[in-house]
Amino acid sequence: MKRLLAALAAASLLTVAACGSSDDNESSGGTTKVNFGYIADFNGASLLAVADDQKLWEKHGIEVSTKVFTNGPLQITAINAGDLDFGYIGPGAVWLPASGKAKIVALNSLGNADRVIAQPGITDLAQLKGKKVGVPEGTSGDMILTLALEKAGLSATDIQRVPMDPATIVSAFASGQIDAAGIWYPLLNNIKQKKPDLVELAKNEDFADSVSFPTAFVAGNEAVSGKADTVTKVVQVLREAMDFRAANHDKAVELTAGLLKQPADAVKADAANSKMLDSKTLDGYTADGTVDKWLKGMGDYFVGAKKLPDNPDPSTYYLGSVFTGAASK
Repeated sequence: MKRLLAALAAASLLTVAACGSSDDNESSGGTTKVNFGYIADFNGASLLAVADDQKLWEKHGIEVSTKVFTNGPLQITAINAGDLDFGYIGPGAVWLPASGKAKIVALNSLGNADRVIAQPGITDLAQLKGKKVGVPEGTSGDMILTLALEKAGLSATDIQRVPMDPATIVSAFASGQIDAAGIWYPLLNNIKQKKPDLVELAKNEDFADSVSFPTAFVAGNEAVSGKADTVTKVVQVLREAMDFRAANHDKAVELTAGLLKQPADAVKADAANSKMLDSKTLDGYTADGTVDKWLKGMGDYFVGAKKLPDNPDPSTYYLGSVFTGAASK
């Protein structure tokens, strides 16, 4: 009986140990498994393309599985459902980490790809009153539309606001089912192929004095609290990929085009809509408060847009010390 109890206890310990290994996402080879989401444009995919080509994941002991999404909010949802560990978001989704749904582990670029577009014949933002306007909720398309309406003295109730996913906006605008939309490049290029005479009523640069539009990489709260070493390794990969992209822009475009299976010229045009950031620049912007200024400015917008009840301190959701600290590891 004693021998039987001892055997059962040993088996129990083996089971617990096996469960612990699975929880840590560690494979038998000693690498760490990570599920990473992205959006199929230069902002969202270029660092992943570089990291794959330069074998940065292997260098830092990461086995990565990637999945494409159409927007940032869907990735935050997947993170909180346990389907993703990390993801990429545009500026319009920053309110989600600010509200505690995730943590920003690295910034990526300053976006200038968002537009409010209208059908031919609509030449002024004020003419959107009463019009049917498509918008992907909680995205940078939502953000640029809200800012543009405010600039024109209009509110969301002054238009026929139609929530749509980005791909549906492309087809709905092209077919004339909607009068206007908040959308971004490179999807806008697809619309222009069918409606070359569309009108661009607003762009990011119109609001540069008050709001910046940073894109970012996020991690789930559980990953941050329970797998700090994994987060650091992923941030190291992102930092090195950023610096390669900064030093080898054309190569980064080529690699991204390969990942996305798109023409290099189209990806190059898409890349021109944003200012890419490297790790040294981001370290400086984190240290001197520039990043906090960007995020506080966005927080003010999100409070005004009723996405947030108040504007939290960026340190509660931007892990600046983790990003800068990864440089020395």
